[in-house]
Amino acid sequence: MSEPLLSLAELTAEEQQLVASAELAAQRAYCRYSKYAVGAALQASSGRIYSGCNVENASYGATLCAERAAVCALVAAGERRIHAVCVYARAEPMPMPCGVCRQVISEFCRDATVLVAGPRGVLRRSFKALLPDAFELSPDEDAP
Repeated sequence: MSEPLLSLAELTAEEQQLVASAELAAQRAYCRYSKYAVGAALQASSGRIYSGCNVENASYGATLCAERAAVCALVAAGERRIHAVCVYARAEPMPMPCGVCRQVISEFCRDATVLVAGPRGVLRRSFKALLPDAFELSPDEDAP
């Protein structure tokens, strides 16, 4: 990432809260194999924040990324719209969402603010910049 990173002071209060929620989730990660703890926080269109952490498994394919864990929490609470996303890791590299997570997030938003955060700072992007042409089976008028 060659883009300049923002400091926490350069973020809105809402964004700072999202980063703090993702950082707290990362502290709860179960990452005994990679030792790469990741936390994610999603702000729903209601304003509520849902978080998740990576949960690894000896069968690597069964590992759940933090972003998808947060989406599951959002859906389980009855929400369907994502307004903003933050992914946090204390270690390098910065925790850019993987392709599967981008596609899962796209089910609940077409565009949102995405914050990728770590001790060095925060990268702010739009979701459309991360996944410009998300796969859709059938566009729904009620889709985010």
